[in-house]
Amino acid sequence: MKAYLLLILAAIFYAGNLIVGKPVAQEIPPITLSLFRYLIALVVIFPFGYREWKNNKDLWKKEWKAILALSATGLVLFNIFVYLALNYTTSINAGIVEATAPIFTLILTFLLFNERFSHKQLIGVFISLFGVFFVITKGSLEVIMSLQFNSGDLIMILAMITWAFYSIFIKQHTWKFPTYGALLVMTVVAIIMFIPLMSIEIGQIQTINWSWEVISGLLYLGIFPSLAALIAYNKGIAAIGPSRASVFLNLIPVFTMIGAVIFLGEQLTWIQVVGALFVIFGVLITNRVKTTNEPS
Repeated sequence: MKAYLLLILAAIFYAGNLIVGKPVAQEIPPITLSLFRYLIALVVIFPFGYREWKNNKDLWKKEWKAILALSATGLVLFNIFVYLALNYTTSINAGIVEATAPIFTLILTFLLFNERFSHKQLIGVFISLFGVFFVITKGSLEVIMSLQFNSGDLIMILAMITWAFYSIFIKQHTWKFPTYGALLVMTVVAIIMFIPLMSIEIGQIQTINWSWEVISGLLYLGIFPSLAALIAYNKGIAAIGPSRASVFLNLIPVFTMIGAVIFLGEQLTWIQVVGALFVIFGVLITNRVKTTNEPS
């Protein structure tokens, strides 16, 4: 029961990134927001990861390429794209697209490593992608014919492709690293990468209204999605295994819908509900197939 509660909490914290992130992203430009988020995260992560960092200095030097790839994809590009997308689309749409992460990872492994789909996985991929397509086109033939897609939805898809690369790098390299030491090093590397990118937004920084809502939102983003969700999810995986734990991530669009309606006043449409159901059902099919192929 404790493991299930932790996994539900992780899904809530991840959904909160889209709910809290939307009003904050409308005030702070995406690169600046991502930098501040990870500066806060660094302060929080430091006591957890310092000893692991100190005891593995040679490892970080040896695996610098892996650390760079993980930081660039999962911390830098992914977050920039997500916060940029939230300027143009709803948190609900973003949550639905985010749920397709396993699908894009599966497609990417097929394209890059020629990993084969089973028939059921292929069905799951098409079902999930249909759900996303249904949401971003608003179920309208006119939108499809005129190619007038919401730019925020398209940027969010780009974010998920970036996350798919990160997921592949995680699979290839994460077993080499202690969890919190690696998170500390990746955070520092990401901050270093964000700093020169800040020049893109230098003219917008002066216009930021540092209200209490913006500051508290930043604190949430720096603490809960960055660290608390990871700790809760890792403990859940340790208790019930990665395959069963991953199913709980399908709750992210559900919690995003609930939070966006309650806290942001977004209108939930039947198109979003139907699209989300297709996405979640497709992901469940692909995960179930994957589970049966895992060694016991």
